[in-house]
Amino acid sequence: MSVKWVPLLLVIQLSCYFSSGRCGKVLVWPTEYSHWINIKTILDELIQRGHEVTVLTSAASVLINPNMASAIKFEVYPTSFNKEEIEISFMSWINEWTRKSKESPWKHFPEIQKIFWEYSDYLERLCKDVVYNKKLMMKLQESRFDVILADAVGPCGELLAQIFKIPFLYSIRFTTGYKYEKYSGGLLAPPSYVPVVMSELSDQMTFMERIKNMIYTLYFDFWFQTFNEKKWDQFYSEVLGKPTTLSETMGKAEIWLIRTYWDFDFPRPFLPHFDFVGGLHCKPARPLPKEMEEFVQSSGKHGIVVFTLGSMVRNITEEKARMIASALAQIPQKVLWRFDGKKPDTLGSNTRLYKWLPQNDLLGHPKTKAFITHGGTNGIYEAIYHGIPLVGIPLFADQPDNIAHMKTKGAAVSLNIDTMTSTDLLNALKTVINDPFYKENAMRLSAIHHDQPVKPLDRAVFWIEFIMRHKGAKHLRPASHDLTWYQYYSLDVIGFLLACVAIVTFVIIKCCLFSYKKLFKRGKKKKRE
Repeated sequence: MSVKWVPLLLVIQLSCYFSSGRCGKVLVWPTEYSHWINIKTILDELIQRGHEVTVLTSAASVLINPNMASAIKFEVYPTSFNKEEIEISFMSWINEWTRKSKESPWKHFPEIQKIFWEYSDYLERLCKDVVYNKKLMMKLQESRFDVILADAVGPCGELLAQIFKIPFLYSIRFTTGYKYEKYSGGLLAPPSYVPVVMSELSDQMTFMERIKNMIYTLYFDFWFQTFNEKKWDQFYSEVLGKPTTLSETMGKAEIWLIRTYWDFDFPRPFLPHFDFVGGLHCKPARPLPKEMEEFVQSSGKHGIVVFTLGSMVRNITEEKARMIASALAQIPQKVLWRFDGKKPDTLGSNTRLYKWLPQNDLLGHPKTKAFITHGGTNGIYEAIYHGIPLVGIPLFADQPDNIAHMKTKGAAVSLNIDTMTSTDLLNALKTVINDPFYKENAMRLSAIHHDQPVKPLDRAVFWIEFIMRHKGAKHLRPASHDLTWYQYYSLDVIGFLLACVAIVTFVIIKCCLFSYKKLFKRGKKKKRE
């Protein structure tokens, strides 16, 4: 941590000491890329409120830079990986995922599971690098943290919480098929109207769509495994010295902070220890750099289009880039395109290429007319926050579902990057820019997002502070966590009641037969007489 942050931290700690609040110590088990960007927003706010934040990060982390001036404390641990290896692995997984054929889900999903299991092995090695580092674990134990903040897509935070005997909570977008939210968190997801992740369905399903959703639900529940659970179960059992499972350990989370909200998600049942904090990273736009502002202002009445497929996508072919550039050249708007590749020879004079864009500030600019996006959750929420309609080009992970949600809500047009033509992109842009339907719906979602009694970031921080104040939130956990699956569905009760009915029925039948035989014999005797 830089020396220049020390006076600020002293002021914050003193203000916390003299206030009615209580400063706490937060340990963070983060994940990479957009997940880190999202969770860092929470950490910055915690520090502003006087809490001490320590982030566990490997020496090979791609995005987390412990050398950057920050009030966050970083506990860097050695790992068998190096930064280049991790970055190559992530890019390989993403490129592989985007290339997978989506025509047959039954071919596509097993290929995706293979990627997840490779990611699972990588996470397990990182976790072992921490847990088996006796010196580091002793230091963390002596630090006496109040709470652990983790991301459910990167196991280990829950294991550390059990070792140190402190409460923990999750920040999460989703787990595949909502599996861990359901079976570890107890969250209900009726397949009749809650579309499963990767189905690209809405909550208004036809009969055939409900069949598809049910099949997907059963597949993800009983066949698909995001993590290599057998290995994790064995690892957790060895470390904790008792038989346990990954799912059971995850189920001990005090709070699940879901990074969506009802402006984007479809209504569904939820429990007291779940809260929806989508868009917690969103904020008002700041002024653009001078050169960029001049280019934006030169667009006149036509305005601008913002185009980015995120920082992780680097596999657009030259042919695809030329096709996209050709379409952009035909619109009257100026285009700011985040692109790190060979300049397409079809690039129009209205389009400028940038290796980095201040995405939030551009989306909040009054001249922005549309946003071409891959559909990452962070970017989707910045568009919702500022009321900007979308042209979605989803590539992998939750992106197809995200764009499907926005399309259902009337704020987006979706394109398939594998099949789209220059004409398709041109028509999509003309539609979302010129048809007021899309802008009106985008503004409606923005109004819903802003009309909340408590801001998403404040809700997220509240729950972390709540857990620190009360040493957990056990009173919010439903009793379902203590039931077996057959008890949860009352199969034992149903079985008992059926047995009772069967016994009573059997006794009645036996009595009737006995009475009948007795009467029959008496009748025969009378006839003989």
